[in-house]
Amino acid sequence: MIDMVDKIVIKEVSIDEVVKLTPTIIEFWESYQKNYFEDRYNDKCKLIIIARYNNAPAWYIVWYDKFWDNSFYCWMAWVDPKFRRKWILSLMMDYVDNWATQKWFSKIKITTRNNRRNMISYLVKNNFYFTWVDNFQNIEDNRIHLEKDL
Repeated sequence: MIDMVDKIVIKEVSIDEVVKLTPTIIEFWESYQKNYFEDRYNDKCKLIIIARYNNAPAWYIVWYDKFWDNSFYCWMAWVDPKFRRKWILSLMMDYVDNWATQKWFSKIKITTRNNRRNMISYLVKNNFYFTWVDNFQNIEDNRIHLEKDL
């Protein structure tokens, strides 16, 4: 594990680096263009980070001030399947917690799907609370909204 930590670099990046990765993401039905991202967070405080392992992208997360209520929202995240359940998310979330606290945010919010069981488990273990659920016809597609205080 320590050997792996030495090979992980988390850094803030431009949206261009994220856009380059979208065609490789098996969960996405389409390859998102730059304007798809920019339209979402335009004129808002944002954070775009990538975790690289041995200089190859392993994770990215796009955050922005969606609600204008002192919370910072995790809008889109991707992980290379070979890095799932490898605790890189914990390193990235620590980075975000520190960054958001320095920017005076008091909460972070995230939405995930009911079928993302490992993510839900991670969030609950890391002090996130359920706030509401958007119901869909297929229960696995339900969107679970969570938040935690910083």
